[in-house]
Amino acid sequence: MIGLGRMGGNMVRRLIQGPGAHGLVVYDQSAAVLTASAGPGIKAAKSVADVARQLSPHRIIWLMLPAGAAVDGAITELLPHLAPGDILIDGGNSNFHDSLRRAEQLKAKGIEFVDVGVSGGVWGLTEGYCLMVGGAAAAFKECEPIFRSLAAPGGYARVGPAGAGHYVKMVHNGIEYGMLQAYGEGYEILHASREFQLDLAQISKLWNHGSVVRSWLNELAERAFSRDGTLEGIRGHVQDSGEGRWTVEEAMRLDVPAPVITLSLLARLRSRQEESFGAKLIAALRREFGGHAVQPK
Repeated sequence: MIGLGRMGGNMVRRLIQGPGAHGLVVYDQSAAVLTASAGPGIKAAKSVADVARQLSPHRIIWLMLPAGAAVDGAITELLPHLAPGDILIDGGNSNFHDSLRRAEQLKAKGIEFVDVGVSGGVWGLTEGYCLMVGGAAAAFKECEPIFRSLAAPGGYARVGPAGAGHYVKMVHNGIEYGMLQAYGEGYEILHASREFQLDLAQISKLWNHGSVVRSWLNELAERAFSRDGTLEGIRGHVQDSGEGRWTVEEAMRLDVPAPVITLSLLARLRSRQEESFGAKLIAALRREFGGHAVQPK
């Protein structure tokens, strides 16, 4: 396992502790993280290349790295130390176009590329992950004991050839954007009510018992409201890791209308502005054409 961040580190622990325990060689660029990962069944590597050197063919190497240059850099460093029949897994949130390119690059050298979309967040350690796997059927079969150990019951499947895993994960995260936005807007309406002083912790708990909108996300809302009923302790600044943008781009390429996912992405962009210049211009224009009042800064 190369990359021992929040996801990679927890996946290592599940592979060691969970059903069908595995032995691992691990590496992270942070020496402190690498030292903290030490334990029975885990061997630390000195570098990305040293991971390959410590494994015998047929190697299975899992990258859990940020999308983009970090993945390409690790592949470049690994390639001289890999042999035909080895399997390289990318479990990060890579763009599926990059996965298609990497699969072709590695296929030319006889190395199998498997892309795995991983969902489950920090809860995956105890509850198991959902794994959306792309790659050749034979490579999937060889890696299946790993997937079985990591996944929740029924929580892994080969969804297609190389690239398909990250494609399905991309759309999964696009859907997640829309769901999060709907919950955010609904609870904001409840919070803004002028007629009622509503207890959002109580309502979120209520909705998790038999309602149509019950879900794991709403269970997490209940958890968040139980700690801070008005969320005073956090800013409404919402980042994105790219998959929502790629989903919108793919929808446009396929001429598929996806207004909910598109607007949820735009709402995230708006959340990062201290003040909207566009909103200021709208206020200024209303003053110019209609004499409407503006609020001074």
